[in-house]
This record gives sequence, structure tokens and C-alpha cells, in this order.
Amino acid sequence: MTTVSRIEWTERTWNPTVGCTKISPGCKHCYAEVMARRLQAMRASGYANGFELTLLPDRLEDPLGRKKPTVYFVNSMSDLFHDEIPDAFITQVFDVIARTPQHTYQILTKRADRLAAFFSTHPVPRNAWIGVSVEDRKYGLPRIDQLRKVPASIRFLSVEPLLEDLGSIDLSDMHWVIVGGESGPKARPMKKAWALAVQQQCEAQGVAFFFKQWGGWGADGKRRAKSANGRVLEGRTWDEMPATAP
Repeated sequence: MTTVSRIEWTERTWNPTVGCTKISPGCKHCYAEVMARRLQAMRASGYANGFELTLLPDRLEDPLGRKKPTVYFVNSMSDLFHDEIPDAFITQVFDVIARTPQHTYQILTKRADRLAAFFSTHPVPRNAWIGVSVEDRKYGLPRIDQLRKVPASIRFLSVEPLLEDLGSIDLSDMHWVIVGGESGPKARPMKKAWALAVQQQCEAQGVAFFFKQWGGWGADGKRRAKSANGRVLEGRTWDEMPATAP
């Protein structure tokens, strides 16, 4: 089963696995964990174990039945490169991706070491966009160097939640950067200067920039349930996509 996505930069989600474990500060207030527990309480299919890592092989072939070209975010409720997911299962996921060239698949991970190791011995389908999360300097920035090793047609960074000033970023061989603040009742603030610094470096280095949201804090630094200018940065909405976007 795939579902329509509310994420601004994709169309549908496909979750052949659900559940995860926390490995860095960006995981602290995981939206997927909260949603998984809610779905477990509703007895939704696939969530009997809540947020415990669960492989769902019956979902592997879901995209095969959809002929209309679609942008899929893979594993919005998990991390495909989690240590406990066998290489054989990951290979099955990418086999489906390769068999459906009409679709575009966006795969995002915090397990950049395993990502690079996997693709050192496996091909990357042309229609797979590969990305890593970059929330801070200590954990996030080193993932970029690992992503650079992956011969993907599109490499992207999800700088969300942006938790601090990232300083100077080497964006060579990157094609797209998404920036966003944290949402939810315990959201940590994102400063305007941090987001602007990333945008300016994207512009200087020729990388597409997408501003997703302010999250739980507005551009004025005030906490609110929903910011009236939730996607506006420096007076405009940033919806740039990679040059080869469908």
C-alpha cells in the first residue's frame, strides 16, 4: 500500500519497512515515532509492533501496480539502511525501483556509512534520488562525504530539523538541499540566519534550494501552533527542484 503524502517535495509514500531506532539529535522528536504509535492504537495494518523495526514484504510490489509516473518518498516511517534490515531486503526494494522507471523514488537516510557501503557493490537505479539527513555539524555534515561516494543521478540533503548554524558546507556533487525547522509540541527553534546561510551557499555553489517549513517557530523567533509565513524565507517561497526533476 502506498499513500498520498503531505510532504511538500514528494507525491506519495511507500513504506516496505516501518519503525526505527534513534541515532542522533535529529531523531529526538521523531514525527514517525509519534505517528506509528497513533496508527498502532488505531490497529492500522503494518503497525502491530508500533515503532519497532518491522519488515513488510507484502508491500514490496505496491508501486508495480501504478502506471502513472509518480514521485515516491521511500520509508517515510523508517530508515531503509537501518542496521537490522538485511542487504537482501534492500536489494529487493531497489529491484522494484529499477523495474518501474516511470516513477521517481526519493530515499533518505541517517545511516550514511551503510548507504555508501551498500552502493559500493550494488548499482543505483537512474530513477532513485539518494539523500542524507543533516541536522547539525557533528552528526550531519560527515554524512555528506559518505553520500558523495554514491553514484546516484540525484544526491540530496534534508537539512531538517536544522538545529544549529552549519558553518561552511561543501556541496560539491550535491544537486538539491531541503531546509526546514522542527514541528510538533516540543519543537526546537531554527534561527533565520541558519537557514539563510544554507540558502546562500546553495546559490553560490549552484545547488537547488527548497525551503520546506519554519516548523513550530516563526521567522520572528516566536513559538506558535502554525506560522502564517510558514514557508516564506526572505520574502519568498523557495521551491527549487533538481534540474532533472519530472
